[in-house]
Amino acid sequence: MAQQNGRNIPLEDKIFGISRLANEMIAEKGEKAVTNATIGALLDDEGKLVVLSSVVEVLKNLAPEDYAEYAPIGGTAEFKQCIKKAAFGKYQPKCFTEAVATPGGTGAIRNTIDNYSKIGDQVLTSDWYWANYSSIAQEMGRTATTYSLFDDGSNFNIAAFKEKVEKLLSEQESLVIIINTPAHNPTGYSLTLEDWDKLLKTVKEIAGEDKKVTLLVDVAYIDFAGDPDKYREFLPKLENLPANILPVISYSASKTFTLYGMRCGAMICMTPVKEVAQEFVRVCQFSSRASWSNCPRASMVVLSKIYEDKALLERVDKERSYYCDLLLKRGKAFEEEAAKAGLKIVPFDAGFFASIPCDNPDEISKKLQQQGIFLVPLAKGLRVSIASITEKECRMLPAKILAAMK
Repeated sequence: MAQQNGRNIPLEDKIFGISRLANEMIAEKGEKAVTNATIGALLDDEGKLVVLSSVVEVLKNLAPEDYAEYAPIGGTAEFKQCIKKAAFGKYQPKCFTEAVATPGGTGAIRNTIDNYSKIGDQVLTSDWYWANYSSIAQEMGRTATTYSLFDDGSNFNIAAFKEKVEKLLSEQESLVIIINTPAHNPTGYSLTLEDWDKLLKTVKEIAGEDKKVTLLVDVAYIDFAGDPDKYREFLPKLENLPANILPVISYSASKTFTLYGMRCGAMICMTPVKEVAQEFVRVCQFSSRASWSNCPRASMVVLSKIYEDKALLERVDKERSYYCDLLLKRGKAFEEEAAKAGLKIVPFDAGFFASIPCDNPDEISKKLQQQGIFLVPLAKGLRVSIASITEKECRMLPAKILAAMK
């Protein structure tokens, strides 16, 4: 009875499907027999979901009206202020900024594609990318297209980026470009400040005064990338770009505050033009109303209470920092062991994931599953969730993966 409407709808989501197979093997053979490196959430060394206890305390003390009452479509006034503080940190934008609440970063991606591209347009991202970008584009009547993220020297491939932007803007009046940094999913790569300079120069030159470009910056993992100030140094570069280039920050409080299931996030625009910021609120709230309507109030109240209390915010930041260090140790362990084993990996800086390029990822994934190792096969290789496995497993995996590839 269902209509495909140009979409390629699989029988089952690949990541959740492989995770299901891992759980089935755990039920059959026990947890020690399985390494499930598919989960896109941070687990501790006991395999339990990391939930910041300081955040849980706030959640437990909410009054009924804090979670039962509808929230405004764009988010409560307090939430919209504190989510900008969370996203920008110590950096204070010298331009007009507006925030609209979304159910996690996914909602921000959905609303940006819906409002800043036309039906039938192509949306641009890198060839290593979160598969849901393509699914969302399809759902909106668009398609995702890619450029090669890395050149032969494993640096950001500005030449490939430029070539694709030129081609698309010769065919389209507007273009949405999705940039996932820092701690890119699925590679763990982060653009350098020099990369940003080259990228923005390229976009300004090609867009000129007539073409409209929206830079959707997906910073879902920014608060698990390491030094929070260092990884926000690129933000001032997005200030006061030409009026026809609009940065939109996709921020996931779901990850930063370990509120995955409460679907908490926001999209935040940065523009020198007040009218563009006002339009952003109007069109994105319209899209929100026409899809999920409004987001959970409880998570908005939790964040608001945290930012009202300086001591509480310090506790939350300190607790997150501990788990960020844990994650970084795992990532570096995987990187070290890959180098020792001779396993080539995609350039890695930080974050939840690391990736291995290979020609037959589905075949290798199935071979590893027979050994109780579950990874996610992508178009260009394999994704390892270092967030969901121990440092010991991070050190074990590279040799096992290399053996399966031979």
